[in-house]
Amino acid sequence: MQVGQYIQNDGPQTHLPKEGTPTMGGSLIISAVVIATLLWADLTNVFVWIVLFVIIGFSIIGFIDDYLKQVKKRNQGLKARTKFSLQFILAFITGAWIYAASDFSTQVTIPFFKQFSPDLGIGYIIFAVLVIVGTSNAVNLTDGLDGLAIGPVIIAAGAYMAFAYVSGHSKIANYLQVYYVAGSGELAVFCGGVAGAGLGFLWFNAYPAQIFMGDVGSLPLGAILGTAAVITKQEILLLLVGGLFVIEAASVILQVGYFRMSKGKRIFKMAPLHHHFELKGWAEPKVIVRFWIIAIALALISLSTLKLR
Repeated sequence: MQVGQYIQNDGPQTHLPKEGTPTMGGSLIISAVVIATLLWADLTNVFVWIVLFVIIGFSIIGFIDDYLKQVKKRNQGLKARTKFSLQFILAFITGAWIYAASDFSTQVTIPFFKQFSPDLGIGYIIFAVLVIVGTSNAVNLTDGLDGLAIGPVIIAAGAYMAFAYVSGHSKIANYLQVYYVAGSGELAVFCGGVAGAGLGFLWFNAYPAQIFMGDVGSLPLGAILGTAAVITKQEILLLLVGGLFVIEAASVILQVGYFRMSKGKRIFKMAPLHHHFELKGWAEPKVIVRFWIIAIALALISLSTLKLR
């Protein structure tokens, strides 16, 4: 449909040749995940409908943002306040829906500590909102190089596929001393769909990219990782599973904060962090692969927590 990527002039100059590359490819990822879930998941399971609500809802926000930026040529897309407000509304509905699910625990699981699980009560809804919105925007910030975001998304989805199966199986959950969440095992189907759709997209998004996902892909993919973390009671562990996204988001927060406090000085050459390494002279493929290695290592460490308790 001739929707080409707009490249800002204040970014790395090596990105300028990418202008015009087809974008909004995240709509293909989301479509594949939704169709696969409807075909193979148990549609009587409430958690299946919750994750479908999240992935479709956040993809609509991303679609509107991309449409304004790429089609209508409004460089900023949705206003930041509007974008965050819509995200918080959807996340609040999701948190309340999860909270209302029968027998859902409002305790927060702390990795490596099996006896320490603070109960947030109704405050768990706000906690869930922060997890979902935070992850959504962290993935969005990471999506700046060819294949950089979708690779770690595939890895994280694979990890939560394992967590979903474990938390939804009463005997395995009891053996590993993790929370048993009845029905959460069905999310293994959904997370498998995310990983599979991500692999299909990566085939065309690998350097040099033939297509970009856009916000229509990055926002819902991040939100769905946060939602999966909440449902499987592995919320805090998401900081480790998605550690790469945390690092990228933290680099932006630190850069902006320090810039304002120091009146113009910077910690990094450019934020998010992947641009810093680009400007230091690293080739784009090197940055991407090394960040993937970090994501794989963090996911493996997170999986080890199933036994290290």
